[in-house]
Amino acid sequence: MMTRAEAIDLFESDDLIGIGMAADAVRRKLHPEGVVSYIIDRNINYTNFCTEYCSFCAFYRPMGHDEGYILSKETIFSKIQETIDLGGTGILMQGGLHPDLKIEWYEDLLRSIKKRFDIWCHCFSAPEIMNIAEVSGLSLHDTLSHLRDAGLDSLPGGGAEILDDQVRHRISRLKCNTQDWIDVHRTCHAIGLRSTATMMFGTGESIEQRMNHFDIVRQIQEDTGGFTAFIPWSFQRELTSLGRFVKEEATAVEYLKMLALSRLYLENILNIQSSWVTPGLKTCQIGLRFGGNDVGSIMIEENVVSAAGTHHQATEEELRRLIRDAGFIPKQRDTLYRTYFLN
Repeated sequence: MMTRAEAIDLFESDDLIGIGMAADAVRRKLHPEGVVSYIIDRNINYTNFCTEYCSFCAFYRPMGHDEGYILSKETIFSKIQETIDLGGTGILMQGGLHPDLKIEWYEDLLRSIKKRFDIWCHCFSAPEIMNIAEVSGLSLHDTLSHLRDAGLDSLPGGGAEILDDQVRHRISRLKCNTQDWIDVHRTCHAIGLRSTATMMFGTGESIEQRMNHFDIVRQIQEDTGGFTAFIPWSFQRELTSLGRFVKEEATAVEYLKMLALSRLYLENILNIQSSWVTPGLKTCQIGLRFGGNDVGSIMIEENVVSAAGTHHQATEEELRRLIRDAGFIPKQRDTLYRTYFLN
């Protein structure tokens, strides 16, 4: 496996093409069939009320705010039905950290969804899980077990940002700390659920702090094998309070370097997602030659990143064309990255 020092040297190198070729070689070794996958799913943000006030987020509303909401079951059901009608196979349900929604609310919601729909529930980031456990007076293990038994199928990697407490204290000091995120995902894997790992970079952190993040993710995967994919993306500052203090957003070159490093350093994670939501479709396409083997979701609905000022959109056919034009075979997948039974 690549060493930390080698990864830092690569990041600081000007040989962008060389970095991309090295990552592409690992991608070819792990995915020799030349397939690039995508998923049709929907982000459902069940509430925007939140007590954490993260400086990089423009989506949340404080408790009692006129623009705050909790979606009704009927609204969530209609969004799921529309997703299924569009060929979707899953929902990614996430929301703010609400102090009054206890475990019973989430269990009831999951059971209601599973009773009505055949849909994969990839739901609740680590901070949400920590919040549910805290307000319900439950252990992490019991919280995740209750949710799993009610219909939770897997966990998204959101809330990771940079897994370094110095960074977290600066950008999201009220949100769960690094150890909390680790504990949630280790517990998730221990009870038989899979999850993804993410990284949001470009908030003024150092390459050393990004490497701390990589090291944590690599070690968890070494121990549990529970991550299905790693998804790096760059911070969007336009409409956020943190944006006033971050002078420059990560460039496309920096994004491609981080994507390539993800592929090279996290060789024990099978799938690396090349994102289009923040960097755009062209950079995402180039990312398929920098180690990416997946382009994520067509995102029928997305509210959090768009609230920060980014409005890239893509249809299924646009993503399929993007993949084909990069020289790969497009295949729809499910949330666990299985493509063998899909088109």
